[in-house]
Amino acid sequence: MRLLLIRHGDPDYVRDSLTKKGDAEAALLADLLSGERIDDIYISPLGRAQRTASYTLKKLGKQGVTKEWLHEFSCEMDISHSELLRKAYPDARLLEDGTPVRSIPWDMLPSFLMQDPRYLDPEDWKKTPVAQNSNVEEVYSWVTSSLDDLLADYGYRRDGGCYRVLQESDKTVAFFCHFGVSCVLLSHLWNCSPFIPWQFLCMQPSSVTELVTEEREQGTAVFRALRIGDVSHLYAGGEKPSFMGRFCELYSDKTQRH
Repeated sequence: MRLLLIRHGDPDYVRDSLTKKGDAEAALLADLLSGERIDDIYISPLGRAQRTASYTLKKLGKQGVTKEWLHEFSCEMDISHSELLRKAYPDARLLEDGTPVRSIPWDMLPSFLMQDPRYLDPEDWKKTPVAQNSNVEEVYSWVTSSLDDLLADYGYRRDGGCYRVLQESDKTVAFFCHFGVSCVLLSHLWNCSPFIPWQFLCMQPSSVTELVTEEREQGTAVFRALRIGDVSHLYAGGEKPSFMGRFCELYSDKTQRH
């Protein structure tokens, strides 16, 4: 079985759609995917993912299925009562009364992440200040259990950290979604803390991440990545990858996101 995790094109967050650049990226992506054998397509309910997918659906002459759990991963995180978390998230969104609050957990400053090894542990991340001041564990469980339910429909049932093969499948399934939720799916498939892909991967807009099952023991499968954050379609089409989601390479470069 093969999974394709596809991030939406360059986003217009205000309109929850794509920028002009994002549309160009989605068109080039559709050209790439038109040469793929894709059996089923699942899409986030958010507009930027829906619009990105529409180019590929038209090329392939297929219908997609919207899944709520592919919504960008977000949780209610209150950092107003934690001085440590306020320092860890210096760009925290403010409420009207000036109270700092964040709805996404992965933009923590790396120095704070490294001070607490629990963030990198596959189980202990649930005991960290972020988890204790949010519903991140609850949302994580909903997303990952939804993935497992879907994989079971294709014949792969979660069994410990692997998947029991009830029925072999050579299907290719594509997910048009978002960076944060893609990292959650990867962390579950790889049995690692979500903070590892959140902090150390950057899947740029319209990128493709490909995983395939490996069944070295009959009846037991794991998912292994063949490519992560592939944007070769953009280079082939002369379109520079978007900087969206990245932070500055050089702190002195004030033109890039800090």
